[in-house]
Amino acid sequence: MLKAGIVGLPNVGKSTLFNALTRSRKAEAANYPFCTIDPNVGVVIVPDERAYVLQKIAKTNVVVPAAIEFVDIAGLVAGASKGEGLGNQFLATIREVDAIVQVVRCFEDSDVVHTMGGVDPVRDIEVITTELVLADLEAVAKRVSKTQKNAKAGDKEAIIELAFLQKLEPHLNAGKTANTLPATPEEVALMKLFQLLTEKPVLFACNVAESDLATAEQNKFVQKVAEYVRTHHDAAYVPISAKIEAELIDLPPEGLRRVRADQGHLHPARADDLLHRR
Repeated sequence: MLKAGIVGLPNVGKSTLFNALTRSRKAEAANYPFCTIDPNVGVVIVPDERAYVLQKIAKTNVVVPAAIEFVDIAGLVAGASKGEGLGNQFLATIREVDAIVQVVRCFEDSDVVHTMGGVDPVRDIEVITTELVLADLEAVAKRVSKTQKNAKAGDKEAIIELAFLQKLEPHLNAGKTANTLPATPEEVALMKLFQLLTEKPVLFACNVAESDLATAEQNKFVQKVAEYVRTHHDAAYVPISAKIEAELIDLPPEGLRRVRADQGHLHPARADDLLHRR
């Protein structure tokens, strides 16, 4: 089962989106930083009509749908890699997930506090990316130190690993994520053993105001995210309105399907598809 961590700066809509995706009210969504301390966890079944076609072909009575486990993780702040805010907890939790959904604030609202003073989604992405890269650099430095000893002793696997680490380290030092490093299939497999935070696939969820959802691609903040993601990340982005999604929690399934047919809301099946695009 895919495990996806929902991350972002404080007060960008992470917990609201978590509640919407899991159709629950498990996560506290409040207008102050760090209202989430302990991670909230929810499992979402992903309906897929193709499963029932396969059921008929296989002539079985059992249909097991795919599922995604979402983890609502405490808000990140600059300095998290050095323990600022709830950084240590954030990094430990995100290391355990398979993919990242980074919620980015793309709406202006004077009633909702922004911990960095104003709405700037590219700056927000860079804050989080920098902290993840710094954490990865620390992990790589430790691995280099350990691997060098074995490489000097003539261990062939250690020699191969060290050569790759020496290729990866300057890439991270340049502020780039591990998943953008040009690598061979063998190197990609090797990198997975390092459990790097920036190696994980990322989906940027651009959280827009309710009034902007229908024309989200014209939202100036969404456009900035789109351009930045195309230039700097091996990732996808999708506009959502966490507030609208949360308001749909209590709708019956048929009513929910009608609403989703009319509007492009983020659905778990869409999230699953985008997170697997690499």
